[in-house]
Amino acid sequence: MEDLAVSARSEQAIQALLRFGDLAWFSLPAETHPVHGYRQVPYMGFRYKSPREKVARLIEEVTRDWRTEVAWTLDRTRRNWVLVPSRILSEAQGLDNPAFADVVHSVNVQDPLFCAKALSDLELIIQRLQEVPVPEDLSD
Repeated sequence: MEDLAVSARSEQAIQALLRFGDLAWFSLPAETHPVHGYRQVPYMGFRYKSPREKVARLIEEVTRDWRTEVAWTLDRTRRNWVLVPSRILSEAQGLDNPAFADVVHSVNVQDPLFCAKALSDLELIIQRLQEVPVPEDLSD
């Protein structure tokens, strides 16, 4: 993956994901809104150069089995995988819905407690991905 100027949180997430394969693409919105300063709902988009079912299942297990304050979903319906709070997917009725950005904005502005919980969760998920043993055979 090309070198990009990234936040410390993004760098930790990238390093955690790289344990399971080479990344072709990565995106993690800023923790706070760049103009208004409020916390934002975190969601992490990424794509492996060679996506593997075992890696997807491992990430899903980490997010499901780890004690998070909000439920999380690894959406694999598109080329890029997106780890996102389940509430956002549900309210937006999927990533492809144009309402996705509106739902994220609405939650950002109207539910700062949810954003804080989700941000805390994402830090724990990234930490867990850094610690979980890498299976010897990641091929499907």
